[in-house]
Amino acid sequence: MMSAFRLELRRGRMLVFWIGLLSALYAGFITAFYPTILENAADFEKMLEVYPKELMAAFGIVGSLGDPGVFINSYIFQFLWPLVAAIVAIILATRVAADAASGFLELPLSTRLPRLRYLSATIAGQIVAVAILSVVTVASIWFVDLFIAPDFSIERLSLAGLHALTMGLAIAGPTTLLAVVFLDRGRAAGLAAGILVLMYLANVIAQLSPDLTWLANLSAFHYFDLKPVIDSGTYPAGDSALFMAFAIGGWILALLAFRRRDLAA
Repeated sequence: MMSAFRLELRRGRMLVFWIGLLSALYAGFITAFYPTILENAADFEKMLEVYPKELMAAFGIVGSLGDPGVFINSYIFQFLWPLVAAIVAIILATRVAADAASGFLELPLSTRLPRLRYLSATIAGQIVAVAILSVVTVASIWFVDLFIAPDFSIERLSLAGLHALTMGLAIAGPTTLLAVVFLDRGRAAGLAAGILVLMYLANVIAQLSPDLTWLANLSAFHYFDLKPVIDSGTYPAGDSALFMAFAIGGWILALLAFRRRDLAA
């Protein structure tokens, strides 16, 4: 299994490198802009008053942008992280389908490597990749914060990174299951991306329409609010547990399905 795991790390290293680099540059640049936001918070608030509060809430902006939790949550974690997590998780989770279509899957399975160990190695690769990107994002914020004021709590940023990790894994787990079921990368990735888009829209609609607030409960984005973590250190343990339940559940079902899957289908 270790050889398969090392292979997964090698195959995913350039994806993680480039996405990690873009994440670091974006997170660092946005963080460097925070003192300007803080100095002109009143002016920014006046500008935002022209927009309905419900619309701002739909994009994660609730409160003053001078608040560290509102700023980091809105501009980095709400905007950057879902894109990063979705791109990497979907690409890596659907690799088994791509390998089956290309015939590459026959190579590792023609050895003594059992199916479950092969898929377990790909799952481990997904976890490592998403974890690295989470660390890179938090480290970029922390590094730039060394040169600006005020200081952000590294402990709270780390907790935010941990919750971001669980969200990314919650995308990877079910996507792995879709890849095993369809053995078609395009269909699996398209369906996973489509579900994410629908959940995002459900969360936006729930914020805009008081009669449809129940839609938010169906959206993963509803459980990804990092403002309380950054402002007070209150960790959303229940939300993280929910994310991990979807991640682990998806992986377990994928392993069970892959064990009996006809790879020629």
